[in-house]
Amino acid sequence: MTRIEFYVLADGEPASRARAACQLASKGWQHGMPVFIRCQDAGQCEALDTLLWSFRAERFVPHELHEHDPHAPVVIGIDEAPAVPQGLLVNLSSSLSPHVDQFSRVIEIVNQQPELLTVCRDNFRLYRQRGYDPKRVEL
Repeated sequence: MTRIEFYVLADGEPASRARAACQLASKGWQHGMPVFIRCQDAGQCEALDTLLWSFRAERFVPHELHEHDPHAPVVIGIDEAPAVPQGLLVNLSSSLSPHVDQFSRVIEIVNQQPELLTVCRDNFRLYRQRGYDPKRVEL
């Protein structure tokens, strides 16, 4: 069954969520997992694409937008199905992915923005209702 984790950040900065997504994508890729970063919209996809180019000067994280190469080691998209199953999904969207079962691991990144906390609590309950056992991880 898919492992679900909610990584909880101590601050409320949107930039912290984006950096955490890049760090998780880098770790997943280094461990040989295909990674899919699911964004809220095209603007967030473009911002993460740009951030992944510059977030680690000493190490490049090979990535592409889904529309350009769905088989890249790290793929950035919205609601597309992963081209390579059983990888890591880093979910930055406010909803659950329609493809949760195609991943071995799902990480939801939560910060202290009140609206996001409410959405993530609802998503935590939805995962439970669907039979998953989500875990909370304090960062």
